[in-house]
Amino acid sequence: MRPDSKERGRRREKEAGMGRAGHIKITAQKLLAATGNAGKAREFARMLKNQPFSLLTLADRPDIAAPAETGLTFLDNAKAKASYYARMTGECCVADDSGLEVYALGGAPGVMSARYAGEKADDAENNRLLLQNMADRDDRSCRFVCALALADAAGAILFSAEGETGGVLLREERGAGGFGYDPLFFVPALGKTLAEASPQEKDAISHRGRALAALLTFLQSSCFENGEAAN
Repeated sequence: MRPDSKERGRRREKEAGMGRAGHIKITAQKLLAATGNAGKAREFARMLKNQPFSLLTLADRPDIAAPAETGLTFLDNAKAKASYYARMTGECCVADDSGLEVYALGGAPGVMSARYAGEKADDAENNRLLLQNMADRDDRSCRFVCALALADAAGAILFSAEGETGGVLLREERGAGGFGYDPLFFVPALGKTLAEASPQEKDAISHRGRALAALLTFLQSSCFENGEAAN
């Protein structure tokens, strides 16, 4: 079922407004992007470059066990991860949870996108199962959703936002770039899949790009202390 776009818009505005109500002073030299996904890490690095902090990822904190992702929504999981990793590291932390929602499948894979074909499934296995489940479906409309949350070093959530991008699920993969379901996700506005898009094209229109743009606006309006532009 397609969600009501006005209601989603109101929810996104409410969530995105969580850090903009007042001026927040953030004392940080480092910001941890809580992802071990190399593709996500590249997108974080591209969009958060030239900021007054050093950007770390979970590759820099390999000793920390991942928390269970038990939330019913992308935003639940994003907030839980941001708070958990902030408390475990003592660093400000940004985390996202994202995935593909296919309308003909009732919104699946949804929050199970990364584990659609099993806990240890890779992108190829997830894509293969999705194509199998969609083999006899004519309605190929879908969307990518990204929920993102920022926590301070004590684990308190300072900001959250959601971004989404609508598209069409192809019957075969196209493109060698991107990751996850990108080769199957055709964006009519671009005339290509996200795997065929350049990094700049993807960042401008993708679900994560839109959520990160909202985060960047918040970070630029916040006061950072004791940090120097490092990347």
